[in-house]
Amino acid sequence: MHATRAPLDEVGAALTAGTVAAEAARAHRDLRECVLRHPALFPARPFDATLLSAVALANAFGSPGETAERLRVANRTALWIFAADWLLDHVAASREEVDGLVAGCLRVADGGEPTADHPLGGFLAEILAELSDAPAFGRLRPVWREELERMLAAMAREWGWKTAAREGAALPGLDEYLDNADNFGSSLVNVSHWISGGAPATLDRLDDLRAASRRVQRVLRLVNDLATHSRDVEWGDLNAVMLGAGRDEIAELIRLLVAGCRDLLGSLRDACPGDVVYLERQIGYSMGFYGSTDYWGAL
Repeated sequence: MHATRAPLDEVGAALTAGTVAAEAARAHRDLRECVLRHPALFPARPFDATLLSAVALANAFGSPGETAERLRVANRTALWIFAADWLLDHVAASREEVDGLVAGCLRVADGGEPTADHPLGGFLAEILAELSDAPAFGRLRPVWREELERMLAAMAREWGWKTAAREGAALPGLDEYLDNADNFGSSLVNVSHWISGGAPATLDRLDDLRAASRRVQRVLRLVNDLATHSRDVEWGDLNAVMLGAGRDEIAELIRLLVAGCRDLLGSLRDACPGDVVYLERQIGYSMGFYGSTDYWGAL
């Protein structure tokens, strides 16, 4: 028989869910304002209202108890990553365009002013301005910049793989593809979130948390790929299922990666328990979310 909760337990559970959903709704409105400020980055297809809602919900349920204000950097960074992914994956038509997008973002990261013809840099400058208000950002800016560069380099590398494959080159193997999981972007979101308001214990163990985040990111990359294979085929994106491994093999790899994450996160639990839960919730939430749907809207 299934255990049932007492009525008051149900009230408490619903209260918690309602509070989290309220913060997600507030965050959704903020993301909508971002889209309105940067229309060139967010065409209605595929950036529909559901994508904005899904981003807000993911961060709210990943950090229950946090306010929309506390999650603003994470939410805006995640939305910015979708714009970067769209431009690098689907809009850029040459290596020169890819390199220009990457260089423009890194110029902003290094303190340069965004140019009028680089809206991605303009939105990044907004996020950077907010991050700069964090007390720890002055000393941790190189860490954030490194995460940004890793993600952009991984996106550009995948663009190169896809372009070469269209010309007859072999696709990367699964191991090489998974080593490029920084293109997923969750580690950049996490580092931005931690720097923007992390506790001293979080910032003291940031290198260890980054290593754990990168492990979790590999799980999320594969969970995403199992869910989005059909769309990736339609859109011409790269996907782990296209690289010769069957879905069962990838599912087993996910299981092994999750077990490795559990061990690594266990070693951090005493020092930063909240951050460990944060990363664990990313895995669980993503598995549940991608079990039914995807972030992107239709083309």
